Amino acid sequence: MLALALAGCSRRGEIDPTGGIVSVRSACPTAAIPAQTGDITLFSPAGSTDASAIDVVANITDLRSTCSEGAQFYTEATFAVNARRSDASAARQVILPYFSVVVRGGNAVVAKRLGQVTLNFAAGEYRASAQAKAGAYVEKAAATLPAEIQQKITQKRKAGDADAAIDPFAQPDVKAALQRTSFELLVGFNLTQDQLKYNATR
Repeated sequence: MLALALAGCSRRGEIDPTGGIVSVRSACPTAAIPAQTGDITLFSPAGSTDASAIDVVANITDLRSTCSEGAQFYTEATFAVNARRSDASAARQVILPYFSVVVRGGNAVVAKRLGQVTLNFAAGEYRASAQAKAGAYVEKAAATLPAEIQQKITQKRKAGDADAAIDPFAQPDVKAALQRTSFELLVGFNLTQDQLKYNATR
């Protein structure tokens, strides 16, 4: 992991004992669920959005991620999908699509994968759960701050110096470098436009 400076329990932006700025940062993508994509509702009949027509409702939960370092940084996210149905009269299998995307700088999609999670409802059971996972590779060079930016953040500052009161994280070149080397692994249901609209307006 990229370690600019580590000082015990210090937090990002604090002054360390030598006069430098403490910055704790991981080069691994962080895992998250984008807004409006963490749940899905299926209707029967399919064209209806009435509450009485709700067939299956599922949501993504317990999202966790781990990171390993080799030739590249690899982040693996695991998550659970919990679902409930309206009609439990017979055994049923429901397959739901999900996506995983790697986003750079908060808005640039650099990779996307699709997967499926299978839910098996036993006869008489209204609820079912399943586990799924997603992974992402990130080049070390792309996720590592340039040496001059690291130096600018962690350089020692003394009271009275011209730059002593300047927050390095507020400087345009530092902010741009932090954004450029920031990656996220986003996981959610691969919704249709109608399903996304339903989630956003219900």
